[in-house]
Amino acid sequence: MVEFHIQTDSEIPASSQLYNQIRFAIASRQYPPGHRLPSTRQLAMQTGLHRNTISKVYRQLEEDGVVDAHAGSGIYVRAQGDEGSTKASRSPLFDRYPEVYQLVQKSLDELLSQGCSLSQARELFLAEIDWRLRCSARVLVTAPREDLGAGELMLRELQQALQIPIQLVPLEELAEVLDQARGGTVVTSRYFVSKAEAIAKPKSVRVIPIDIYDYERELKLLKSLPKDGCIGLVSLSSGILRAGEVLIYSLRGEDLLVMTAQAEDSYKLNTLVRRAQTIWCDQASYAAVKHAIQAAREDLIRPPQVFCSENYVGAKSISLLKRELGLE
Repeated sequence: MVEFHIQTDSEIPASSQLYNQIRFAIASRQYPPGHRLPSTRQLAMQTGLHRNTISKVYRQLEEDGVVDAHAGSGIYVRAQGDEGSTKASRSPLFDRYPEVYQLVQKSLDELLSQGCSLSQARELFLAEIDWRLRCSARVLVTAPREDLGAGELMLRELQQALQIPIQLVPLEELAEVLDQARGGTVVTSRYFVSKAEAIAKPKSVRVIPIDIYDYERELKLLKSLPKDGCIGLVSLSSGILRAGEVLIYSLRGEDLLVMTAQAEDSYKLNTLVRRAQTIWCDQASYAAVKHAIQAAREDLIRPPQVFCSENYVGAKSISLLKRELGLE
């Protein structure tokens, strides 16, 4: 069960704290698609917030396309993206994958029951395969311009894992770029998938959401840090820094001083390495952090302890993309 922590003395409104923590839980798959969120009563008991405040947060999540409210049933994480509805269309080796073979048979039987002939069914399958191959020929990573660093993280890791050319496109320019392309696949974090889908789907371009690293190891370590210390967060993504700052404050309140810096901001980074006892960074920022520590070594009594997070993109998402793009 996900635990939510609300700091009542924070300048950040309680509703914003809860909203950000739920969005993080969804983006990191602690709440997967289809998962039923806790009732307002359960969250009220856990957080101490009024049920009206929690209902307001849930309404905002619904308006943002993150969850669906089912009358009389509850609030459920929206099943975003096309994450496996057509895995049978890639002609796998049926003797190795008997369950997939059964799925193909079931799909074909359904088409025939709807009045399709075998030739028409074959044409439908081949058309879908051809469309997906065209989509795989061009892969776009998108993120809002204000947090293009998150897109850069995804781009670097996906290019390394997939070994194919990938283009980074600001979300604000996605419609224009797609108008100039015959097809493609848009990849983005679940944080941004609703807006990406609204742009891409009318243009018959598929959107594949990816899961981000859940930071479970870092959150456990956070709880063990001594009071009155200083922790530094370094990332390419301004969004990660904002979310990290909120989460740390929600868990530790005034116990820890939090400093943040983007990897390319040398002034803030140099200040951070001189003040923080512990630094967390993403892999893309690790070299910059080590360089800043080395440059400041004569001013440091004790160098900060540096923790480098795992890949920003989850391993399961990498595997999904490889299958969807026909790379395995």
